[in-house]
Amino acid sequence: QVQLVESGGGLVQAGGSLRLSCAASGRTFSTLVMGWFRQTPGKEREFVVAISRSGGTTSHADSVKGRFTISRDNAKNTVALQMNSLKPEDTAVYYCAARGRGISQSATYDGLHEYDYWGQGTQVTVSS
Repeated sequence: QVQLVESGGGLVQAGGSLRLSCAASGRTFSTLVMGWFRQTPGKEREFVVAISRSGGTTSHADSVKGRFTISRDNAKNTVALQMNSLKPEDTAVYYCAARGRGISQSATYDGLHEYDYWGQGTQVTVSS
Protein backbone atom coordinates (compact mmCIF):
# COMPACT_ATOMS: atom_id res chain seq x y z
CA GLN A 1 0.00 0.00 0.00
CA VAL A 2 1.29 3.42 -0.95
CA GLN A 3 0.93 6.36 1.41
CA LEU A 4 1.02 9.90 0.08
CA VAL A 5 1.36 12.98 2.27
CA GLU A 6 1.05 16.47 0.79
CA SER A 7 2.43 19.65 2.30
CA GLY A 8 2.97 23.27 1.33
CA GLY A 9 -0.53 24.60 0.84
CA GLY A 10 -1.65 27.95 2.17
CA LEU A 11 -2.90 31.43 1.38
CA VAL A 12 -1.22 33.56 -1.26
CA GLN A 13 -2.09 36.71 -3.17
CA ALA A 14 -2.83 36.61 -6.87
CA GLY A 15 0.37 36.65 -8.85
CA GLY A 16 2.29 34.91 -6.11
CA SER A 17 3.85 31.47 -5.91
CA LEU A 18 3.51 28.34 -3.83
CA ARG A 19 5.33 25.04 -3.84
CA LEU A 20 3.53 21.85 -2.91
CA SER A 21 5.33 18.68 -1.99
CA CYS A 22 4.18 15.08 -1.77
CA ALA A 23 6.11 12.38 0.06
CA ALA A 24 5.46 8.77 -0.88
CA SER A 25 6.12 5.58 1.02
CA GLY A 26 5.23 1.92 0.79
CA ARG A 27 6.59 1.18 -2.67
CA THR A 28 9.67 1.91 -4.74
CA PHE A 29 9.00 5.48 -5.81
CA SER A 30 10.45 5.12 -9.29
CA THR A 31 7.75 2.56 -10.13
CA LEU A 32 5.01 5.17 -9.63
CA VAL A 33 3.58 7.62 -12.13
CA MET A 34 2.76 10.74 -10.14
CA GLY A 35 0.13 13.40 -10.65
CA TRP A 36 -1.57 16.36 -9.06
CA PHE A 37 -5.29 16.99 -9.16
CA ARG A 38 -7.46 19.68 -7.61
CA GLN A 39 -11.03 20.04 -6.47
CA THR A 40 -13.35 22.85 -5.48
CA PRO A 41 -16.67 22.43 -3.67
CA GLY A 42 -19.42 21.11 -5.90
CA LYS A 43 -17.07 20.27 -8.75
CA GLU A 44 -15.36 17.12 -9.90
CA ARG A 45 -11.73 16.58 -9.12
CA GLU A 46 -9.70 17.73 -12.11
CA PHE A 47 -6.31 16.94 -13.54
CA VAL A 48 -3.52 19.48 -13.09
CA VAL A 49 -0.17 17.92 -13.97
CA ALA A 50 1.55 14.55 -14.17
CA ILE A 51 5.07 13.19 -14.44
CA SER A 52 6.30 9.86 -15.74
CA ARG A 53 8.24 7.29 -13.76
CA SER A 54 11.55 8.46 -15.17
CA GLY A 55 10.69 12.13 -14.83
CA GLY A 56 11.39 12.64 -18.50
CA THR A 57 7.79 13.29 -19.53
CA THR A 58 5.30 15.72 -18.06
CA SER A 59 1.78 16.73 -19.01
CA HIS A 60 -0.27 19.73 -17.96
CA ALA A 61 -3.84 20.89 -18.03
CA ASP A 62 -4.24 23.82 -20.42
CA SER A 63 -5.27 26.07 -17.55
CA VAL A 64 -1.87 25.76 -15.86
CA LYS A 65 0.55 25.50 -18.78
CA GLY A 66 3.39 27.94 -18.44
CA ARG A 67 2.61 28.57 -14.76
CA PHE A 68 2.85 25.20 -12.97
CA THR A 69 5.79 22.83 -13.03
CA ILE A 70 5.94 19.29 -11.70
CA SER A 71 9.19 17.61 -10.72
CA ARG A 72 10.22 14.48 -8.89
CA ASP A 73 13.17 13.26 -6.90
CA ASN A 74 13.31 9.48 -7.04
CA ALA A 75 16.09 9.39 -4.47
CA LYS A 76 13.99 11.28 -1.92
CA ASN A 77 10.62 9.73 -2.83
CA THR A 78 9.05 13.10 -3.40
CA VAL A 79 7.17 14.96 -6.10
CA ALA A 80 6.77 18.72 -6.12
CA LEU A 81 4.39 21.15 -7.76
CA GLN A 82 5.75 24.64 -8.29
CA MET A 83 2.89 27.06 -8.87
CA ASN A 84 3.69 30.52 -10.19
CA SER A 85 1.52 33.42 -11.32
CA LEU A 86 -1.31 32.09 -9.23
CA LYS A 87 -4.85 33.18 -9.95
CA PRO A 88 -7.97 33.17 -7.74
CA GLU A 89 -9.36 30.39 -9.91
CA ASP A 90 -6.48 28.17 -8.80
CA THR A 91 -8.04 28.07 -5.35
CA ALA A 92 -8.79 24.43 -4.54
CA VAL A 93 -7.80 21.44 -2.50
CA TYR A 94 -4.80 19.90 -4.26
CA TYR A 95 -4.34 16.15 -4.20
CA CYS A 96 -1.25 14.11 -4.93
CA ALA A 97 -1.92 10.87 -6.81
CA ALA A 98 0.13 7.81 -7.71
CA ARG A 99 -0.30 5.08 -10.27
CA GLY A 100 1.30 1.72 -9.66
CA ARG A 101 -0.03 -0.14 -12.71
CA GLY A 102 2.05 -0.57 -15.85
CA ILE A 103 5.75 -0.36 -16.61
CA SER A 104 6.18 2.47 -19.10
CA GLN A 105 8.91 4.89 -18.11
CA SER A 106 7.51 7.68 -20.27
CA ALA A 107 3.73 7.55 -19.89
CA THR A 108 1.65 10.10 -18.03
CA TYR A 109 -2.06 9.98 -17.30
CA ASP A 110 -4.75 12.62 -16.79
CA GLY A 111 -7.76 10.55 -15.77
CA LEU A 112 -8.93 10.09 -12.20
CA HIS A 113 -9.41 6.37 -12.75
CA GLU A 114 -5.82 6.00 -13.91
CA TYR A 115 -4.49 6.53 -10.42
CA ASP A 116 -4.46 4.00 -7.61
CA TYR A 117 -3.45 6.01 -4.55
CA TRP A 118 -4.38 9.44 -3.24
CA GLY A 119 -3.17 11.80 -0.59
CA GLN A 120 -5.41 13.60 1.88
CA GLY A 121 -5.20 16.92 0.07
CA THR A 122 -3.85 20.35 0.91
CA GLN A 123 -5.75 23.63 0.62
CA VAL A 124 -4.48 26.35 -1.69
CA THR A 125 -6.24 29.70 -1.50
CA VAL A 126 -5.41 32.56 -3.85
CA SER A 127 -6.79 35.94 -2.88
CA SER A 128 -7.52 38.66 -5.42
